[in-house]
This record gives sequence, structure tokens and C-alpha cells, in this order.
Amino acid sequence: MTDDTEHLIRFLGHGQFSPGVIDRAEGSSVFTEDGRELLDFTSGQMSAILGHSHPEIVATIREQTGRLDHLYSGMLSPPVLELCRRLAESLPAPLEKAMLLSTGGEANEAALRMAKLVTGGHEVVSFARSWHGMTQAAAGATYSAGRGGYGPAAPGNFALPVPDRFRPDVTGADGELDWRRQLDLGFDLIDAQSVGSPAACLVEPILSSGGVVDLPPGYLAALRDKCHERGMLLILDEAQTGLCRTGDWYAFERDGVVPDIITLSKTLGAGLPLSAVVTSADIERRAHERGFLFLTTHVNDPLPAAVGTTVLDVLNRDRLAERARLLGARLRSGLDELATRHPVIGDVRGRGLLVGLELVTGGTAADSDRLGAAVTRRCNELGLHMNIVQLPGMGGTFRIAPPLTATEAEIDRGVEILDKALGDTAA
Repeated sequence: MTDDTEHLIRFLGHGQFSPGVIDRAEGSSVFTEDGRELLDFTSGQMSAILGHSHPEIVATIREQTGRLDHLYSGMLSPPVLELCRRLAESLPAPLEKAMLLSTGGEANEAALRMAKLVTGGHEVVSFARSWHGMTQAAAGATYSAGRGGYGPAAPGNFALPVPDRFRPDVTGADGELDWRRQLDLGFDLIDAQSVGSPAACLVEPILSSGGVVDLPPGYLAALRDKCHERGMLLILDEAQTGLCRTGDWYAFERDGVVPDIITLSKTLGAGLPLSAVVTSADIERRAHERGFLFLTTHVNDPLPAAVGTTVLDVLNRDRLAERARLLGARLRSGLDELATRHPVIGDVRGRGLLVGLELVTGGTAADSDRLGAAVTRRCNELGLHMNIVQLPGMGGTFRIAPPLTATEAEIDRGVEILDKALGDTAA
């Protein structure tokens, strides 16, 4: 019998494709060709915040495809103008100028290119467990994986230590993370290496591939101050945290910190390839005066833009930020209860419906990786798609991100399946 994957390039590093072939998806579930239903606790690629095949998204695609789907990149259309206006209205001042692209990596590439042009610098700071994309500048700012074997990265990229409260590397007298001292030390090292050409700091408010690490309250404001003292722009990558998933429209709202540039993707298209860069009128003007160029085949395409506006409509009408808070609290309560019965659960963390669950074995990181892979397989067998961070040394950490449209019963069912999978695997 022929292997179904014989003609595929394998692109997951040392990770494997999920078992089975998915035939269709609806709501919070995906269905395999052989008829199995899997509760989807990753929202596809952490994107389908309205669930799969949401009827209003389907209707928008059908209508817009029949009217206007793609244009020459210099042409404008009503869906593009409308979505850019709506994004500006959803964000605090001075964020009011937007461009629409296809992927998060592309949006981060454009944001970094703009920051370098406006500041005249080229140096970029990001977290040591960051993931921002696979294109040149975005990959240069990515440290969690993918650096080995591809030749030299662009000069001027610096890693900042991660303020991980579960595994603190700089502690105070109480043994807790001393993130202020860690941040000071990190920038001391960056200053020592800098050639005096700072441009930007690109970070996620919650590191997703880095292990669902939520920045401590106050950290983002201190980081902004460090950046502005050095003439750097603060770019927030809210690909996974933006648009209600954390219980706020944007994760930075908790800290009252407005970035110089914000990038969005994943959740903006609710599963379709749509991303955005949003910045201030001042930064946009300075970039334009210097001839800002970022021309791609699908920049400002009308079809995904129309979908993005529908996503904003549903998020607003159905009050999905509030729903993410309520469902997130229910999910956390269930996982916290599991932690009282399963000693392998070391930590539960996150915000809203972006939750991390870290397994610990008392052995090596490789042991945790193996346990995470085994629990993932067992969850799949029992009808739940869970996602571990598929990076060496981090495979014991689950990223749990159900759709914001999930029901309470589906949240409870997912927790029950995880409970059984942990019990079966630990045994």
C-alpha cells in the first residue's frame, strides 16, 4: 500500500505529521477521512478563533469571491479600506495606519523593515525563546528553533532572557523571579554588544512557542522604557494573543502599554491567510518620506480583508473577549484540578483561552519531551487534538487554545480526555 505522505516535503523539523487525514471541520471539531471526530484544542494553527466553517465567514467568502477577490497591489478596494478603518478604531491612539498582508512572519518582516528605515538603525532585540517567522528578518529575531544549519543570520540580532516565573534564572531572596534585575542584565549585555545602531524590539506579550510564558505585570512598561531610552521602536507581535483570545481585545491592554507598531495575523483571518501591521501616523509618514517599500503579491487583497471585517463583527457582537475570560476561567479551573491528581503537571499558566500546561518528570528535558509526545498520542486516540511545543527540551509543554466559540461542554470534555490520557500514559 502506498504511503499517503510519499510526495510531501517534511517541514516540521524533527516533528511528525499528525496521524490520520482530515476530511472536514466544523465548529470545535475536525473529522478524519475514516470518520473519527477530534475536538480541536489548537484552533487549527492557533488561528480559528470562531471555530471551523463559521457560517458568517463562509457566507462572506462566497459573496466576496463572486464580486472581488484579488487585485493589482496598488489598487484599493472597499473591503481593504473598511478593515483598516475598523482596526484603527479597535486600537488606542496613536495606532491608526494599517497595511494588510498574508502571514504573521510577513507582517513581522514588514514591521522590522519599517522600524529600520525610520530609525536608521539595524539592531533588533527579541526573546531567547521567541518565534516570529521564517523569512529573513523575522527568522533572525527567532531563537526558539531553526537557527542551525542555514548559514549566518543577519548581524545585529540580540536575545533577551525570558522572564519565566516557573523556571526563573534570576531570583530574589524569596526565590521568585527578579525580572527587573534580569531585564537590566539583559540590556547591559545588549549594550555591550551593540554598535550603536538600535532599531527595534520585537516581542510577544505571551510567548507562545516559547512555552506560553506570560510576561509579568509591569514588565512590558519597563521594556518599553528601555527601548525608548535607546531610540528603539517597540513592536508587539500579537499574532496569537490579539483579538480577544486572552480576554482582552489585545493582550497589551492589561499593562496599559501602547506599542509603536503592532502586528496581527492568525486570529485576524480566523483561519484564512490574513495579517496586518498597524502603527502611528508619525511613523507611517517618516517611513513614506524615506520610500518605504514592502510590495507582495497579496498585499491589501480584498477577499481576506472582507473576512477580517466579518471576524471583527462577530467578536464585537458576540462579546467574545468576555467569553474568552469566562471559558478561560473554566478551563483553568479544570486543569488546576487535574494538577492536584497528576503529579506530572508542574505548572498551568496563561490568560483567557491561551493556556500552557507544563509536564515535569523529575528526569531530563528529553524525558518530558517523550512524556508530552505520549500524552499527545493518547489524547488523539481518545478524540482530542492537543499541541505540544514541538521543540527539543520543550515538548512537555502543551499550548491549549480552543476556539472562542467553544461550548462549556466542549471545554469540560477536553479536560476529561486529557485527564484520562494523563492517567493512561503515566501508568
